Amino acid sequence: MKSFDSICVIGAGSWGTALANATARAGGKVTLYARDAAVAGEMRITRRNPRLPGIELDKAVRITDDLTEAAGADALLLVVPAQGMRESAVSLSRLIADGTPVVVCAKGIERGTHKFMTQIIAEVLPQAAPAILSGPSFASDVARGLPTAVTLAAHDEQVAIALTHALGSSALRPYHSTDVRGVEIGGAVKNVLAIAAGAAAGKQLGASALAALTTRGFAELMRFGVACGAKPETISGLSGLGDLILTCSSTQSRNFSLGMALGRGEKPSVGVLSEGMFTAPVLVELAEQKRVDMPVAKAVAAVLSGALTLNEAIEMLLTRPFKAEG
Repeated sequence: MKSFDSICVIGAGSWGTALANATARAGGKVTLYARDAAVAGEMRITRRNPRLPGIELDKAVRITDDLTEAAGADALLLVVPAQGMRESAVSLSRLIADGTPVVVCAKGIERGTHKFMTQIIAEVLPQAAPAILSGPSFASDVARGLPTAVTLAAHDEQVAIALTHALGSSALRPYHSTDVRGVEIGGAVKNVLAIAAGAAAGKQLGASALAALTTRGFAELMRFGVACGAKPETISGLSGLGDLILTCSSTQSRNFSLGMALGRGEKPSVGVLSEGMFTAPVLVELAEQKRVDMPVAKAVAAVLSGALTLNEAIEMLLTRPFKAEG
């Protein structure tokens, strides 16, 4: 079996820092790359990241702002926002060796191109081995070493297995898969559905409505996933249903919190990134291309664009024709 003795996490945000800590617990050689030299310097001194309050960096995590050095690792975890994935991949294009696994740790679909994250990696870094890590996981839980299970997918099963061994520990349990598209669809779509769930909670529609909305949202996720070639068992697994349950039920989710703000008639928090905002219109366009009915996702996109008020979107969903469940 292949082995990846050195891992570099590209992106020193809260999720990148959490994954660096988790990887250090797995016993490998870990480097955390911060693009800003001042940020890297401060983190070396304090061993803390302001974006992840109360968490101390594992002693085994080395911090660098040298991208050339970072790119020399056996495997890279690319932990940057989905809409910045292409720019980050371009910066690595002349630095990584052939066959280096580049594990995407972002959930979304690129605006304009309608491409999923691993498609961007394959296009910009043809020498790399694209992979995806996704599942029900909050940065603070993973950073603290609380039990978490995720899915890690690569087209080459041996690469996927080797990566799970490199990253897995008693606290972080990755399950390997070769259904790359299925894993990234789950992560992207659930962000949009979580906004809807948050709006229902913020609007105080009740626990029954929230459960119904989450369930019908999952039906949309399954329809879309299958239409895109995903395996149903992947959509029903950690990276699909598991992540959907988590993000539709907790204010730790930025997308759920955005929805709650909308439901309360408040403006979203300034400076808080919600990937679902960017993914919603792209998801609706893709669904229409594939003739997949996604009324909840459509409602979210319409509210975010200002085409519908929240009350109008709720009325639209509640007055849809009666039909058999499925």
